[in-house]
Amino acid sequence: MKWRRLLSFKRWSEVFRRLPRLLRATEIPLREKLLFIIPALLYWVLPDVMPFMPIDDIGVTLILMNWFVSRAERKYPVLPSGTAS
Repeated sequence: MKWRRLLSFKRWSEVFRRLPRLLRATEIPLREKLLFIIPALLYWVLPDVMPFMPIDDIGVTLILMNWFVSRAERKYPVLPSGTAS
């Protein structure tokens, strides 16, 4: 069930739509946002330092995006979902 959701086009379109809103949200502290931004930037800038991870830069970024969106929406449920009613 989880793999099906992870491979879902609908799920990824929601992640791409929600990520900018969550990064701009003033209710989420900067340190929470940096938990996504710093690892993604480090992996994009320093891929040779971590040769033991055979995952592409985009793959790591997608995994981090999915993790950050899930975590932020679970931890800060008062934020609007951004979906049309």
